[in-house]
Amino acid sequence: MSTNPSHNERVVSGMRPTGRLHLGHYHGVIKNWVEMQLNYECFFFVADWHALTTHYDDPSRTPEHVEDMVIDWLAAGISPSSATIFLQSEVPEHAELHLLLSMMTPIGWLERVPTYKDQQAKLREKDLATYGFLGYPLLQSADILMYKADYVPVGEDQVSHIELTREVARRFNYIYGREPDFEKRAEEAISKMGKKNAKAYRNYRKAYQEQGDAEALEVAKALLESQQNISVGDQERLFGYLEGISKIILPEPQARLTPASKMPGLDGQKMSKSYGNTIALRDAPEDVELKIRKMPTDPARVRLTDAGDPDKCPVWQFHIVYSDDQVKDWVQTGCRSAGIGCLECKQPVIDAVINELKPMRDRAEEFEQDRQLVRQIITDGSEAARDVARETLDDVVEAMRFSSFSR
Repeated sequence: MSTNPSHNERVVSGMRPTGRLHLGHYHGVIKNWVEMQLNYECFFFVADWHALTTHYDDPSRTPEHVEDMVIDWLAAGISPSSATIFLQSEVPEHAELHLLLSMMTPIGWLERVPTYKDQQAKLREKDLATYGFLGYPLLQSADILMYKADYVPVGEDQVSHIELTREVARRFNYIYGREPDFEKRAEEAISKMGKKNAKAYRNYRKAYQEQGDAEALEVAKALLESQQNISVGDQERLFGYLEGISKIILPEPQARLTPASKMPGLDGQKMSKSYGNTIALRDAPEDVELKIRKMPTDPARVRLTDAGDPDKCPVWQFHIVYSDDQVKDWVQTGCRSAGIGCLECKQPVIDAVINELKPMRDRAEEFEQDRQLVRQIITDGSEAARDVARETLDDVVEAMRFSSFSR
């Protein structure tokens, strides 16, 4: 399939509200979002319900954290004109879809998610023997399937969550996508494509079903995406007909691996608030300078005249992110020969970080002065997201034939 995104390809991603963001968030997630919003229809949400899975005992600061995080998103370049920014709890359809999916999702699928036991082990001080914690991967699946996402940007440790989402969508489509007259309606939809396209579709379908031609399947999907004279329902029906199964109500999303973040913490570990080793996106220049000046260096450099090894120094990890080849060569030569001191080595990093943060800090200050505008952006985005969510939920309920009442 072509790697060039079509106009309607969707990306969905979210973050739990933990307050102000730091450089680890920016380099690991937000920079990627900023680029993706230019090429995809993006839905970025504040996952406040997900925050309850581990902090259900004290959610009092969540509203403050929501606004602070969205301000940092906006300051970093996420634009409400390019992406839908919304609050998970303002779209209650997420909870409704989660409930409906929970009725048909085997418990064993949730128990085998790797992060389930990993997080329980890491957060032993918390009582996580709750349904909410067990079911949070399914809520995540509902978040994604609600917008019929094509791609979900995740790190490698989250790929298992996307695979669960795909399995849930597959199971739902298998159980509920079987219309009594499915084949008849699919054939009627083919006839609406025009003789040439209808013939091509049938040939691709035959090649896939009889010969397992995966390329034919992808070409057929691309053909369907280009059709302007069939309804969305017919299009989804024909996607399912390609594989000879059923109407696809909930498309299976693909994981879009994000580049591994190379942004270390001030102590060389992963940058994390729990480690106290962060530089916040809104830190003042003097705070940034003080934090970096206090960074530990190669322990072998006790005196200025002692030679060092950049590979053993946390500051070098910052140079990898921020410095050009000329500065890196200067660091390598100067450190190993004791030709430069540690404070001298840190100065290019200080300058680079301050320069990177300045426009973000300036934009954040504007939003800080107008929090009502931030709240309005969240409200507008939530209303737009809810319109899409309502359509999906209507499709789900109709497929389940659960209610005869008008929705």
